[in-house]
Amino acid sequence: MKLAYGVKDKPKAGRLILFSLQQLLAILAATIAVPMLVSQNTGANLSHSAALFGAGVGTIVYLLFTKFKSPVFLGSSFAFIGSMSSAIAGAVSMTMGYLGLLIGALFAGLVYVIIALIVKFAGVKWIDKVMPAVVIGPTVAIIGLSLAGSAIQQLTGYAQNAGGSFVMNTTSLLSILCGLTALGVTIVCSVYGKKMMKMIPFVIGILAGYALAAIFTGIGHAANVEAMKIIDFTIFKQLSSGKAWYPDFTFVTAFKGHYGKGMGAYLGTVALAYIPVAFVVFAEHLADHKNISSIIETDLLKDPGLHRTLLGDGVGSIAGAFFGGAPNTTYGESVGCVAISGNASVLTILVTAIMAMVSAFLAPFTLFLSSIPSCVMGGVCIALYGFIAVSGLKMIQKVDLGENRNLFTVSVILIAGVGGLALQFATGAGKPPIVLTEVACALILGILTNLLLNIGNKNKAEAVEADGAQENEAVAADENATEEKAEAEQEAAATEEVKE
Repeated sequence: MKLAYGVKDKPKAGRLILFSLQQLLAILAATIAVPMLVSQNTGANLSHSAALFGAGVGTIVYLLFTKFKSPVFLGSSFAFIGSMSSAIAGAVSMTMGYLGLLIGALFAGLVYVIIALIVKFAGVKWIDKVMPAVVIGPTVAIIGLSLAGSAIQQLTGYAQNAGGSFVMNTTSLLSILCGLTALGVTIVCSVYGKKMMKMIPFVIGILAGYALAAIFTGIGHAANVEAMKIIDFTIFKQLSSGKAWYPDFTFVTAFKGHYGKGMGAYLGTVALAYIPVAFVVFAEHLADHKNISSIIETDLLKDPGLHRTLLGDGVGSIAGAFFGGAPNTTYGESVGCVAISGNASVLTILVTAIMAMVSAFLAPFTLFLSSIPSCVMGGVCIALYGFIAVSGLKMIQKVDLGENRNLFTVSVILIAGVGGLALQFATGAGKPPIVLTEVACALILGILTNLLLNIGNKNKAEAVEADGAQENEAVAADENATEEKAEAEQEAAATEEVKE
């Protein structure tokens, strides 16, 4: 696609603020959902505003390591929900649990640092061989498709029966209407909008959905109809509380405790919970960066380099968890926002990070963001997640699917991912298991399938490469001969002129 703003472009101040707000809205729901889910699982009280602040810090760290060449926002990683829950549940006290979150993020970050050092010295050519377009393309598509269920659940207001199907009651119908309004306005602005409207479709779409939900909620309160109360305005009562005005940083609680007995065994539990998941997230890191590379038409694995993106992601995760408890990761929502808006300006990502950090201390703004109904975010996420899936499929446009090797590889990845193939490894009685996500399983299965089907294909590839080299040499020789002939003709013409 044609980008309105490239990576190095600098939008004007007014536009920059709007673009950054759009990015913030795109990543908001997922970023604050992680600490909320962990708190529900463990009884802890992780702060969503602290997670937002940590995401901003982690993103700035990432931008520094990648030399401001990769326009991606880092947010709380869903992959580590089980790890975080295990760290808190396995602790003797809550303060030790908070310390476990910091130590766990350190373990995960160190995995990235080690892999980055290996890549630094071994290069990235092996990645192109192990994960060519036929593998990475459908895997990126799976990242979007695996989030499809989440978008629909948000859209319908999480109205599901015991069998898992969606129940069409009054609340869910109104939720769908608000969500589809947000989606429809987003689409119309993106396709038919002029200038700025085309650049900030998500902001306009979310505000339109929120406005409709507010109207329904107002009518619900006036008529005392619970089914119409889509927005929970009672959340703004927290403005009277001093705690709403500052984040509850994880490190503050973690450093309050006194540790000693049982710490060694606990560290082993935390390491077991975090380190395997870090390898899983590494696979998703590759897929995300291949995706954004295709959008900005620059291979980020080569410039600034995979080792830098890994260091930025790893150290950014440690920094983010230090404040918010949750390790960070590159966000597909952010990539989707770049693709739809056509704005790849890395300055937008930097301002978004700063905005996230500042907003963590602005209770009215934070509470407003928290009050956006899930159905409205679900509506716009249909477009966001869909763009991620489509961008992955675009990567295999030039892949010959008439070749069985390629056809089997793509088929295996898509079916394993869409089917939800995931593996769980028990960590002990009463503790959350370590989960190998469907994205990671699909990628691993695709890599193995591709390697299996190309074992005897090495000589063919080498022959093709040799033929290509010979063809290039022949072309170069013809070009040299043509140049020499032209020079000779020019010299002859000059000689004739002198004679005359």
